[in-house]
Amino acid sequence: MDTTSLVVAGRRLPVPRVLKRTMQIAMALALSSLVLFAIMVANGMLAGKQPSFSAGLNAWLVFIQRPEIQLTAIITAVVSVLFVYWQRNQERRAGAAKT
Repeated sequence: MDTTSLVVAGRRLPVPRVLKRTMQIAMALALSSLVLFAIMVANGMLAGKQPSFSAGLNAWLVFIQRPEIQLTAIITAVVSVLFVYWQRNQERRAGAAKT
């Protein structure tokens, strides 16, 4: 099985590549959802007749639970992670060809 290292709390752990990519995709989804949450809650607190945290939270929950939004986020995260690793491999090959 193809393994790579994962750095957790300053320690390097050998893990399968698929597990590392899956964890990176999950982190990208979580961070994107967190940013979207902050934007929608701030909007809910600044706009409307009665600005409140719950208005933004409810809007975010309705939005984030839509299946097409979830699928779009997953596809975007997968493509982004795979593209970064593909590009890194291309740079390594180009660097190795120069020497």
